[in-house]
Amino acid sequence: MTLEPSRVLARIRVIDLETAGTGPHDVCEVGWQDVVRGADGLWRITDERGARLVNPGRPISPETMAVHHILDAHVADAPLWKAVAPGVLQPEGGVVALAAHRAAFEQRYCRPALTGGAPWICTWKCALRVWPELMRFSNQMLRYQRHPEGLVHELGLPAHRALPDAYVTAHHLRDLLNAASLEDLLAWSGEPGLLPRVPAGDHRGKAWRDLSDTALQLLAKDRDRDVRFSAETELRRRGEQPDAPPPAPRQPTLF
Repeated sequence: MTLEPSRVLARIRVIDLETAGTGPHDVCEVGWQDVVRGADGLWRITDERGARLVNPGRPISPETMAVHHILDAHVADAPLWKAVAPGVLQPEGGVVALAAHRAAFEQRYCRPALTGGAPWICTWKCALRVWPELMRFSNQMLRYQRHPEGLVHELGLPAHRALPDAYVTAHHLRDLLNAASLEDLLAWSGEPGLLPRVPAGDHRGKAWRDLSDTALQLLAKDRDRDVRFSAETELRRRGEQPDAPPPAPRQPTLF
């Protein structure tokens, strides 16, 4: 839907990227979908969405081509990422935040110098907090477990293309924003993921509250930072772990 500018109090732009590989400039497609808060305080999906192909400056790897099916011929005449990014990431009128599902991936390419330093919301991390009863938290699994209101099935396809994925993510973001505050979502996005259950190993599938102190202390030393954080959080709840110091900024400068 389209809201008049006078009725829009805030805008968040959901971003999804497809890439040619894992290099720092390997973007080959960007998609976006806006979510806005109206005068009634509710967040809504808007008609402001789009996608652009991007020339990654190198051949697309077969591994990534097999995921999104974007060919070298599709991007041969497209502009480079540094030419596309500012207009997409810093739209006219500004944004209060950018968002993505597992936003750490998009942040690798959407550096602060390109975003103007906008904060990020990770819908994966926030979904762990708001819908812990769900069994899986990928973008598509959230879609089919939750069936978000108003999501047009065909607009969310094909999966693993930038615009359809951004469109689906935006529906999760809208519902998260209407269930929790913007401030909470930003705070949760700045921390590791708080997993609702142990993801692997001898205690796979168990809730953290059902583990012994000994098991939690072992998991608090795990190599996975989300597992460590989740175990430490339960230990702190029990009074068995000192409060963690505030996390250092991930990127202290704009460059």
